[in-house]
Amino acid sequence: MNKPVVGFIVGPTACGKTALSLNAAKKMNAEIISADSIQIYKELNIGSAKPSLTERGETVHHLMDFLAPTESFSVADFQRLAFEKINDIVSRGKFPLVVGGTGLYINSLTYPLCFSDATTDPKLREELNKLDSHELHAMLANKDENAAKRLHPNDKKRIVRALEIIELTENGTVPDDFSNSKNDDIAIEPRMLGISIPRTLLYERINRRVDIMMEQGLLKEVTMLLKNGCDAQTQSMQGLGYKQLIKYIQGEYTLDEAVEAIKIETRHFAKRQLTWFRRDQRISWLDITTNDDIVSQAVKVFEGENQQ
Repeated sequence: MNKPVVGFIVGPTACGKTALSLNAAKKMNAEIISADSIQIYKELNIGSAKPSLTERGETVHHLMDFLAPTESFSVADFQRLAFEKINDIVSRGKFPLVVGGTGLYINSLTYPLCFSDATTDPKLREELNKLDSHELHAMLANKDENAAKRLHPNDKKRIVRALEIIELTENGTVPDDFSNSKNDDIAIEPRMLGISIPRTLLYERINRRVDIMMEQGLLKEVTMLLKNGCDAQTQSMQGLGYKQLIKYIQGEYTLDEAVEAIKIETRHFAKRQLTWFRRDQRISWLDITTNDDIVSQAVKVFEGENQQ
């Protein structure tokens, strides 16, 4: 049985994924599945840089704008829902196009990742999150040396989850498949495109995007979310822009300091995204500043004409 072909557009924040995805989707009769851990939330519109309602009206988008801001959502949740959407899109004769910069979301579809059914203990997670990633990694090494070897010391989210699994499962160990296994089978045939952009231009775009978000009312959006039940510990409020402005509201930053912190941390995040995606040799990279017709080049990748 042939696996469904799925297109992926990945890359750092502010690199132009949304614009390319909208244009490519029109050419390929595609529907877009968002792989962005903040765009999943309702009411987080400005800070998440969602496509406009007009743009979403032109191309069907999935896994975007569907979850209440106070709700939690895991990579396992994303994996399950995304595969359901992929199968549905393919069954209707359309092309599934996954777009986003959340690396673990992308990996959950393109590597055979298995997620434990262990539940979450909010108090335990809160205590673990107080520690830095290297302290947590050392703790994991004490409890399950093999699991620690499989996880990068900076991968705090998955280290925390591994420690939760140890505490919340009967056998007290992390399953062997709680890792990226590049040799096992996966359910789809991924055709992956990464958007490349000179670092100085990317940083300029990030800085300008933050200024535009502030002009559009990001502070008002954060204030409204806090009034409606979110707080500094809510999962959705860990997104860039939201957590810095909460610190301003709580008096830890001046507004200028908060805006500058958003720019700095977003640039750092973009650098980490590039490092993450550059490790994946399956990705075909296109520099948007040197390719005149990036949409046609993208379509070639998705049609299998330009695979590395």
